[in-house]
Amino acid sequence: MKKLKAAVRKWRRMRFFRKRDDLSRQVSTEPAPSTSSTPHHHPRPPPELMQLEQDETQRLREQHLRQYAFFQLRVHLKRGQNLLAMDKNGLLSGTSDPYVKFKAGGRLLHKSRIVYRDLNPVWDECFTVPVEDPFQPVQIKVFDYDWGLQDDFMGSCNLDLTALELGRMQDLVLCLRDPNKPHQDMGEIVLNVTLWPKSQEDKDQYLLKNTRINDVNKRLKAQIWSSVVTIVLVEAKNLSAMDLDTRSSDPYCKFRLGNEKYKSKVVWKTLHPSWLEQFDLHLYDDQEQVLEVTVWDKDKQTKDDFLGRCTIDLSKLEREKTHSMWKELEDGNGQIFLLLTISGTTQSETITDLTSYKENPRDLEIIERRYTWYRLNETSAGVGWLCVKVYGAKGLAAADLGGKSDPFCVLELGNARLQTHTEYKTLTPNWMKIFTFTVKDISSILELTVYDEDHDHKVEFLGKLAIPLLNIRNGEKRWYALKDKKMRARAKGNYPQILLEMLVVWNPLKGAIRVVNPKEPKYMHQEAKFKRQLFIRNVMRLKAIIMWFIEVGKILQDCFEWESRIRSFLGLLAWLAFCYYYEMWMLPFMLLMFFARNWLVYRLTVQLKRSLRRFRCDPRGYLAEMFCRGNPLLVPVDDDDLLAEEDDEEEIDKEEKKSLKERLQAIQEVTQTVQNAIGYVASLGEAVKNLMNFTVPYLSYLAITMLFGAMLVLYVIPLRYLLMAWGINKFARKILRPHTIPNNEVLDLLSRVPDDETLLDCRELKTHPPNERKDARKKHKAS
Repeated sequence: MKKLKAAVRKWRRMRFFRKRDDLSRQVSTEPAPSTSSTPHHHPRPPPELMQLEQDETQRLREQHLRQYAFFQLRVHLKRGQNLLAMDKNGLLSGTSDPYVKFKAGGRLLHKSRIVYRDLNPVWDECFTVPVEDPFQPVQIKVFDYDWGLQDDFMGSCNLDLTALELGRMQDLVLCLRDPNKPHQDMGEIVLNVTLWPKSQEDKDQYLLKNTRINDVNKRLKAQIWSSVVTIVLVEAKNLSAMDLDTRSSDPYCKFRLGNEKYKSKVVWKTLHPSWLEQFDLHLYDDQEQVLEVTVWDKDKQTKDDFLGRCTIDLSKLEREKTHSMWKELEDGNGQIFLLLTISGTTQSETITDLTSYKENPRDLEIIERRYTWYRLNETSAGVGWLCVKVYGAKGLAAADLGGKSDPFCVLELGNARLQTHTEYKTLTPNWMKIFTFTVKDISSILELTVYDEDHDHKVEFLGKLAIPLLNIRNGEKRWYALKDKKMRARAKGNYPQILLEMLVVWNPLKGAIRVVNPKEPKYMHQEAKFKRQLFIRNVMRLKAIIMWFIEVGKILQDCFEWESRIRSFLGLLAWLAFCYYYEMWMLPFMLLMFFARNWLVYRLTVQLKRSLRRFRCDPRGYLAEMFCRGNPLLVPVDDDDLLAEEDDEEEIDKEEKKSLKERLQAIQEVTQTVQNAIGYVASLGEAVKNLMNFTVPYLSYLAITMLFGAMLVLYVIPLRYLLMAWGINKFARKILRPHTIPNNEVLDLLSRVPDDETLLDCRELKTHPPNERKDARKKHKAS
């Protein structure tokens, strides 16, 4: 500060002497003033001298600013005045929902909160940002927030940092302008700013605190949340009627928490809708903890009508407790009923540096004790714990022009998403990170995706891997081949692969209870759009299931036609015995017989798989490999055929882009619904097949246990009593448990069984090229 004050005094003294010399020269060269009665005017310096003085002042100021290596800018965003009204239609006409963005060099410095329905908003927000180049102005842009649409631009202005006095708070009123509307008054922004100069030592200290890893985590903080907000949307009542013909509405809800959004299903033609939908939003420590709820009326022809809004301050709610709340709707009529729970479910979802990590056996013992099979009342979230050690990758594709990439790895387990830092200018990154997750469902699939980071904050796909948690071999450190986006062939590059070591600890009983409850929907999952190729594939999958029933029908028809007398005679005896002795408990018993048959096949397949591992270098082992085709997870596949199929698919996609959009644009919505419905039925049939084939042994054994229990219950208790109990439970559920979500345990279990498409996604590829395989075979033969 002393240096700054001395420099200011020196600058003022130079300016005073320069002005005095200029005046003396002007007095000596001008004629003497007249003695008339006209008032005396001081001579005004010519414009050239004024311009020279301004240039000199600017030069001195720039020279003074360059003495400092670092600055800190503190901004107090106070309020806006006389902003434009951007909402021209509807109930909220004549208002705006403004918020402010501060940018410098294309980088976002700060985004303010949204002030709803106010043309003179009061933000009252403060933030401090580092500044390395004070000659780069700060752009201030104001927008009007629109749900689901593009936000409207409300004007902008620039903050010139070189015009600020260092170390002094200054109040500024900046006028907003629109380049497309230069003569329109768009209001003002009131700020208080302070530019603090810092020394090189301060800069080094700041950079030490903000290393590259911290910068990446800060930039990607939206992927590491602190709490999960679980919302059960129950019902609403007394809503406004927007359809005048039917005197009703077609209501649905929208939720917004930070940058996350959710839209509920539409309940048609009612003013008292009942949704019973459950979903999760994510809460961060440094974001505004306000949940916004809006209710809308669905219109097929015009824009959806607004029915009301309410906000919930999550910071005032108790954690780890379910809150039942009726909320009055503002700017509309009616109330909405919610169940809201804030859970700290990510306490064990962490990222640790592997280089400084020291494994403690005591910690693992505590975790194993926490998830012991008999601890069902444990307060820990989820059914288990997963640890993933990501060492590095090799053979990645070059995404940059220099023949290198900037790779980072993203790990996703359900809705949990964690990420490594970025390794720059390399095709063999060494991340050396440890990730831990809370396992909510043991049937989940761990997805690892490697991306290339670009300077414009966009990413480029480099490879992907899907690993079911039930397939993890604890403590095994190995290389995994990376796949392309379609998860059918190898990713681009030189046989790209990633080195992992995983450990999963889970409670079998809690896992069994979880898989017969509704599956948690993946938050970022999007419904598949219509594609001709996907439609045909779903039809073929459904056709395969229908053909199985047709084959069974043909066998029965042959029995009725006595084409094989022995088979028909045995079938007749079996039918008569079945009708005479049949009891309800025999139905699960017959299903158990199917499981027993497939269990024998499964055990033989496991033995063949082990022998294949021992003799995989023997070409004759190919014949034994044929027996393993029933389970796509067992045998790694070669890439040649898959790459050929991928080329054919790319050619088909190019043809689709030319003509399919025009031909199917009118019926796209209907065909998409049919496509996804066929895919769902096919997935359900494949799940039943894979459940009986012991594709996932844990789920198959669980199904056997359930069938055995059903057989005992049907054997002991008459069917009429069971039907009475079932009916009482269904009728009394709404009275005794009005807020529970109805579910079907059988469908919930089948939703955990992977279909054939998921099995292909999880199928492993060879990690080494064919030439290395041939060399290995030669060495094996020579030995």
